[in-house]
Amino acid sequence: MKRKFLATVLVFAMAVSMFAGCGGAGSKSKGEETAVDKIIKEAQGMTLEELAKKAIEESKGKTFYGVGNSSRGKSALPLFIDYLKTIDPNYTMEFEWQQPKNNKIFEQLSSDSLKSQGTFAMTLIQDGNQIQSKMVDTNILKTFIPKEWAEAKGTTAAKYDGFLSLQTLNKVFMYNNNGTAKYTNCWDFVYEGSHPLFMGVDSEIVGKNFLMMLTQDKYAGWLKAAYDKLDSTKKAYFEPTIKAMQADAKDLGLGANGAYALAWIKLWVNSYNEQTDDGPICNILVDSSAKDQSGLLVYSKLRSVKESASVSVNNINVAAYQDDYTGIGGYGYCHYLFVTKNSPLPWTACAFIAFMTCTEEGFEAWGKDMGGYSSNPNVAKAIEDKFHHSQGGGADYPAKNDRGYDWWTAEGKGELVLEDPKYCSEVSFTVGSWIDVLDHYKAE
Repeated sequence: MKRKFLATVLVFAMAVSMFAGCGGAGSKSKGEETAVDKIIKEAQGMTLEELAKKAIEESKGKTFYGVGNSSRGKSALPLFIDYLKTIDPNYTMEFEWQQPKNNKIFEQLSSDSLKSQGTFAMTLIQDGNQIQSKMVDTNILKTFIPKEWAEAKGTTAAKYDGFLSLQTLNKVFMYNNNGTAKYTNCWDFVYEGSHPLFMGVDSEIVGKNFLMMLTQDKYAGWLKAAYDKLDSTKKAYFEPTIKAMQADAKDLGLGANGAYALAWIKLWVNSYNEQTDDGPICNILVDSSAKDQSGLLVYSKLRSVKESASVSVNNINVAAYQDDYTGIGGYGYCHYLFVTKNSPLPWTACAFIAFMTCTEEGFEAWGKDMGGYSSNPNVAKAIEDKFHHSQGGGADYPAKNDRGYDWWTAEGKGELVLEDPKYCSEVSFTVGSWIDVLDHYKAE
């Protein structure tokens, strides 16, 4: 039955892909250059100070509306206004920042895009898959690359290919260390009897993106390499599932190690203990009573743990920090910044985006916590120099000593699986639907 249902899903996926490729609802046609497009093009050649002057001229005495998945945009806006006041002491601007719940941000932006002039000037948004398919391919959101950000990355705005990321956040494997269970390989989290705490794939879609990304050749290769280092007993446990996934891997058009990725995904979906949020997951794991329990959760949640007789950061281990650990340590996803297609204040939106991505002060609302890494290497260094996240826990709480983006994303070290919006969008109807089938049967 499952096999037949998968075949139906794949036929549907191919039909949708063919329709999109023929100029249907998913068409990527860009159309004529709009007024906002022209402003973005000009703005990409300007410094932050030059953008600031344009913003002052455009928005003085007006109200700026922003929308985002992170509430901290509300903290960054007053600092932006203060920066503009250093250029024009008489500058004033009111602002409102909205944070829609339950993934409603896409509906809100889609609805606002139908107006001749929108309400929202810009957005800070996550979930690369839906951003690509629902927001960028449909021209609702526009990418602006600040000149100084591109230069810090060693390129130019015109040559940069991709979305503008404010930051990468990481979700990492952790486990309670008060019991006897050992997690020395990423396959241990899907081994017999393991039930990691995890926000379900429908609760937070970036979690589904993580699973889809595992099928990309690079990350499937990481899973294969980790499997090769298992002992014979564990290999024997996983081998039947891997063999059973060979046909599906071929049907889905995956690479040589695709079956290893599908096997890991299947075992994960069938075994994880679904939770509503990462906060409760953290609260469970850091309690001494949670012996042997594990989870995949936002690393920065450790910052808010209140130490007590039974609760401590020292009750958990960050799996990838263990010297004998092998394989993926978690996944990383981004907060992306965009100007809306019908922005009422496009110059101000560009200036605010440049302020957040090109200055330490603009990023500080996010950078003050570990586990969030500025996409601008200059800002990332300044933030580390100020907050010293690499020594955030010191000798007392080593799990809070953040090893940084470069360590987390390196092969043989943190091995963070990074979200690629284009790849997620490409496999959403194939691999994504296959995951939906697994999740459907788990729920029954």
